[in-house]
Amino acid sequence: MIRYAIDHCSLGWVLAGANDKGLCCIELGDDPDSLRSALQSRFPDTTLEQATDNLGGMLPKVVRFIDGPQSGLDLPLCIEGTVFQKTVWEALRAIPAGETVSYTELAAKVGRPKAIRAVAGACAANRLAVVIPCHRVVRSDGNLSGYRWGVDRKRALLAREASRRAAA
Repeated sequence: MIRYAIDHCSLGWVLAGANDKGLCCIELGDDPDSLRSALQSRFPDTTLEQATDNLGGMLPKVVRFIDGPQSGLDLPLCIEGTVFQKTVWEALRAIPAGETVSYTELAAKVGRPKAIRAVAGACAANRLAVVIPCHRVVRSDGNLSGYRWGVDRKRALLAREASRRAAA
């Protein structure tokens, strides 16, 4: 079972979902209904229950993390995926806020320099928006490419991180 809660954040709406192991899903979207649909699509064989307690206090922490400096989210995480996906996601989490890498560079970082499409696929399979910062991956020419939660959100996250890094 996954319990979830929805709130507004600086990037629109956010859904946080947790199972008995921890936070397993953070989705960004334009409205609560599309977030519920996205959750159902991501976890089609799982019972979903809307939490009435802000997910035991997790949702406000998620919103503060998204809206504030992304220096770490102090919540238990349930990161599930293939060994390759987890390797890519760990490499993503090592990229400092305000920096970007290309898909090619990320593939090299995980020891699979020819697996550029597989790296992009791992980014697309990410269930924890912002916590696993796939928004920090750009095309080889430095331009923004697709982002599961919208290129405008990706642009906003990168601009926010860059300005905070410059101010530090």
